[in-house]
Formats: sequence, C-alpha cells, structure tokens
Amino acid sequence: MNFSFTLPENREFDVVGFGLNAVDHLVTIPRFPSFNTKVRLADHQQMSGGQVSSAMVGAQRLGLKASYVGKVGYDNEGRMLIESLQKEGVDCTGVKIAVGAKTQGAVIIIEQFSGERTILWYHDDGTRVPPEELKREQITRGRVLHLDGFDTAAAIQAAKWAHEAGMVTTIDLDTAYPGIDELLPLVDCLITSQGLANELAGTMDEREALKTLNQKYGCYLVSMTQGSRGALAFVEGQFVASSAFRPPVIKDTTGAGDAFRAGFIYGLCKGLSIEDTMRTANAVAALQCREMGARDGLPTEEELKAFLAC
Repeated sequence: MNFSFTLPENREFDVVGFGLNAVDHLVTIPRFPSFNTKVRLADHQQMSGGQVSSAMVGAQRLGLKASYVGKVGYDNEGRMLIESLQKEGVDCTGVKIAVGAKTQGAVIIIEQFSGERTILWYHDDGTRVPPEELKREQITRGRVLHLDGFDTAAAIQAAKWAHEAGMVTTIDLDTAYPGIDELLPLVDCLITSQGLANELAGTMDEREALKTLNQKYGCYLVSMTQGSRGALAFVEGQFVASSAFRPPVIKDTTGAGDAFRAGFIYGLCKGLSIEDTMRTANAVAALQCREMGARDGLPTEEELKAFLAC
C-alpha cells in the first residue's frame, strides 16, 4: 500500500523537527534494585538525547537533510547539545538559547540483564517555546515536519504553517499534553506508544484504539509502537502490522522509539510503501539498541540496507 499524499520537492531540508532535546545521564546497573537497597554502578555516561533532536540525528545519518528547531539552556549541556547536532550535520539555525535556564536532562537507569531502562527527567520552563518565538520560514523549509507536542500551542502553529506549505506532518506523542485535541487533527501521521494509544482511546483493545483515534482526530495514518512485537498501523481502513527485528546486540533500548520515527520519516521521504516504511522504521529501532544512549546506535543508510538484506 502506498501513501496517498505526495511530499513537496525542491525544499532546503527533507525534514524539520520541532520539539524536545535533552542531555542524558546513563546509569548502568546489573539489575534494577529493590526499594531501600544499594547497588554498585557498572557505568555512568553523559550523552545527548531528546525525542525530536535524536530523531533528526537519525534522519541525517540515514542520508536525509535535517533541521532542528528548539531551545536549550545557557549552560554546558546546551552547548553540548548544539555541538552534537552540528557534528552530525543537522542544521541548528532554529535553536534558541535561554539565558538563565537549564537544558532539559534525564537520568536513565539501564539494567544490564535486560537492556531495558527507566527514565527520570526534568525540564526548566525557561526553555519552553511559545508560538510567538517560532519563525514561519524555519518551519516551512522542509518536506516533512516532525513534532512531539510538548510545547503544544507552538506545535499547533507550526503544524498550520506546514500544511499551508504542503508539508506532511508527523508526531511522536508519548504524553497526553493539554491541547492535543486541537493539535492532532493537524497531524498526518500519528505515532504513539501502545499504552498512550489505549489511554487516549479509552480501550485496551489495540486495533479498536487505533480505529478510535483515527475517527476522533482524522489523521491519515495512526500507529503504535509495541516494543519487541514491532508496530501496528491503521490507514485507509486497513491494519498494517510490522514485526520487530532482533537487534544484533541489545545494550540499551534508550532512543529506540526516536529511531523508529527517524526510520519512518526516511521511508516517507524515499517514497517507500507503507509496509516497507514500517519495516524500515523497525529496523532502525533495532539497530539503535546495539549501543548505549539515544544516538550512538543510529545506523547509516548503508548499515540499514545491509541489515534489511540479511
């Protein structure tokens, strides 16, 4: 099945991402501790992350041209984030620096035994982006706009501009932010977790949840990631199920969801079918799990093609 829309051509970037960034403190332990116990750390690293900023790195590594729009604090972590994006070739002209604010961060506790993680995060309201700070020309430079909905009012404005410019809008939604009922009707491709899809739809039935979200918001494609099972989408009245790949090595599942979105955007921009786009997204997510952190495992286009050919 092919996507029924056509992406605009002759744009400066394939994808523009507007949303969260973060600096992650990765704490590795043998097993997750019981309450009121002590556990010796196996490792501790500081690395760049964030939903949308990591997805832009993933898209850039896959050969797309990506631009990131967001805000960081006036601190070492903010500089680290900007430098990490620039090193990958992601355009950062839309990144603002908030004097007096701290860059968003997270402590990610990784269990060596399973590779699964628990995230503790913080956000300084000084790095929020109101609609009046967005610039239309920075949003409409791409073929695809990718959002997370955190700064919901600004995301609504960005999505409106994107549609006026003929762009396709995707969203990585992991929280039911206030105002998303106004944002989601402006989204073409909604990608969320299984748990949030069930919560938003008010049902534990996965397929019924996707149908309900499609009917409620009118998104062209509504999909959920399902962890080790892969992903499920509902589009044009049909379900498309895509199985997960087994990672070459499972070191850390941090960033697997962001990687899935990067792979999905790659499929969109390359004109792949919906089935192949979902398969590609699952492959990129699996490859991300081979390294620590939200970005180190993100594959190049050559690595992705080799993995899919196996």
